[in-house]
Amino acid sequence: MTLFPWQSILLTPLFLLANMSITSVASSEESITLDTIAVIGNYDNGIGTSDTASEGIVTRKLIENRPALRTGELLEFVPNLIVSQHSGNGKANQYYLRGFNLDHGTDFATFVDGVPVNMRTHAHGQGYTDLNFLIPELVQEIKYKKGPYFAELGDFASAGAAQMQLVNQLPKGLASVTFGSYDYQRYLLANSSEIADGNLLYGLEINRNNGPWQNEENLKKLSGVLRYSGGTALDGFNITAMAYHNQWDAADQIPLRALQSNALNRFGTIDATDGGESSRYSISAARYQHDSAGVFEANVYALRSKLDLYSNFTYFLNNPVDGDQFNQNEHRTTLGFNVAKTWFNDMFGLPMQNKIGLQTRYDDLSPVALFNTVATQRTSLIRSDKVRELSHGLFAENSTQWHEKFRSVLGMRYDEYDFDVDSSITANSGHAKDHITSPKLSLIFGPWVGTEFFINYGQGFHSNDARGTTQKVLPNGDPAAAVTPLAASRGSEIGIRTEIIPNLQSSLAFWQLHLDSELLYIGDAGETEPTRASKRKGIEWSNHYIANDWLLFDFDLALSQARYRSNDGSGRYIPGSLGRVIAFGGSFNNLNQWSGALQLRHFGPRPLVENNSVRSNSTTVAYARVGYQFTASTKLTLDVFNLFNRKQSDIDYFYTSRLNGEAAEGVDDIHFHPVEPITARLTLSHQF
Repeated sequence: MTLFPWQSILLTPLFLLANMSITSVASSEESITLDTIAVIGNYDNGIGTSDTASEGIVTRKLIENRPALRTGELLEFVPNLIVSQHSGNGKANQYYLRGFNLDHGTDFATFVDGVPVNMRTHAHGQGYTDLNFLIPELVQEIKYKKGPYFAELGDFASAGAAQMQLVNQLPKGLASVTFGSYDYQRYLLANSSEIADGNLLYGLEINRNNGPWQNEENLKKLSGVLRYSGGTALDGFNITAMAYHNQWDAADQIPLRALQSNALNRFGTIDATDGGESSRYSISAARYQHDSAGVFEANVYALRSKLDLYSNFTYFLNNPVDGDQFNQNEHRTTLGFNVAKTWFNDMFGLPMQNKIGLQTRYDDLSPVALFNTVATQRTSLIRSDKVRELSHGLFAENSTQWHEKFRSVLGMRYDEYDFDVDSSITANSGHAKDHITSPKLSLIFGPWVGTEFFINYGQGFHSNDARGTTQKVLPNGDPAAAVTPLAASRGSEIGIRTEIIPNLQSSLAFWQLHLDSELLYIGDAGETEPTRASKRKGIEWSNHYIANDWLLFDFDLALSQARYRSNDGSGRYIPGSLGRVIAFGGSFNNLNQWSGALQLRHFGPRPLVENNSVRSNSTTVAYARVGYQFTASTKLTLDVFNLFNRKQSDIDYFYTSRLNGEAAEGVDDIHFHPVEPITARLTLSHQF
């Protein structure tokens, strides 16, 4: 089989970018006047800006004002999305949204400057979304969307998506130092300057952290960004290079029985050699042009990433002498491009927008592997695979203003996937292909008295791990059936957004989502396990209230239900599915040199087994911030996490494990990772 050549992947968009440069020169001779939209405040979710009630844009102002314990909590700016962790902070976070335990990112797509973050056919989990490479101070905005209603979004976007955009330039340089509990240290330097009719931006972050764990985390993280941009907000380009390396020791989840017997405290660990090392290096380029006739957007990217992850979740169940530690390892090269064109025109007197786009991505894993280990030393190979995965996505979308109070958005998406696997288990080598078509429809009514109504329907999908598409046997030699490469989803939503009350924006959405199969690659066992078809439904309510020019409140509530659509005798509850989320936040600024924020999040109990006989507890955690502006350029900020020192869990699982001295068959038990205890961090920042 001959895959799409990587040279063509790179050269095609470069040709388009060059062609657009010529086009932009020609168009610059025309006199074009467009309205300038000024984004003021923390959100850009005004009436008339959205196709659904559950989408919006978070601006840099809010990102700067809210405290965050981890980089991955950037995604908690998406209303009702919960970010947690079950291992070391160098690993991708755990995410929850719309009745999903999204694991490390499956069914929620994330992008940075148009570059996909989700890793398919990943060593640890399908859709793995590690945001640790980001420097939060350099994020310009977060555009979030929920549901499979958007033609431009394909793989992993059934529950929703977040599209992050980095800044092109900073108003002033920024230097900051942070010191906190448990030997936390963070150093940041960022600035931009004009060079050759453009702007050169750089950012460097150094982070050290031991955490509250008895086995110190020894986290050592380095992140860097170099970006050159030119042109204007309507007609410009950027070229971005990013580098990231992280090394850490991990305190994985522990069994509840070990805590109850006093064998461990909440922050103890069983295998002190767990941990990992991760790196990501990327370069990307983007070109965009907006004029009275339409919009052109294109970007191209290349990245290289590595991961070595050492974990032991069952302790001494499989190997009573040396323990059950394993190593998940991968070396990945990803290449891709996105190009889209929008035309503004009228047809039969109706204002209309038509958009078409092409997205291509190629992943080369050489290899992705799983080993048995003892104290991080490899003792045997479970499986090793060389994987080449290619996808093309073509989409078209029409938006028509049928009436002053009614418009429609009709979209269609076609995706094609090609998998090629060369496995150490000879029988599992092979080639698979699949394709899927996904229609989309949104109807928007209003506004009437500052109120809009939305009806949305769409189909989406998530890809399955390439190794599962060609498998015939499990690593232990048992026969196994190949799984469907692409699992379809179907969702619908009815929503309302209103600003009828002065200074209050409120959105309400009733939604449901069906998945044909919750396909999951079990990285801990080196095998793919297809699960049953499922149905989720729920309600989301989001509120943003601007009390005055210095005080803002947010309140979000989500209730959801997740069930398998059939009962195989074990039950219909989906383990880990989240049924309740409540979030409240308040922030104030420029109050006699003082600023501050309070953020509270609550996520409700979850079924841990399919018959709902074992459930987790709820978790409620509060963050607080207070800042004092010494001068126009210098500020001191104190952040306190887990303000009330709650002894709760970030995540809970129920499975079988074995501790030393226990019966050979092990013990079924809840395994949990605790929220970190009350933690303080003090930051001194200076603009120059």
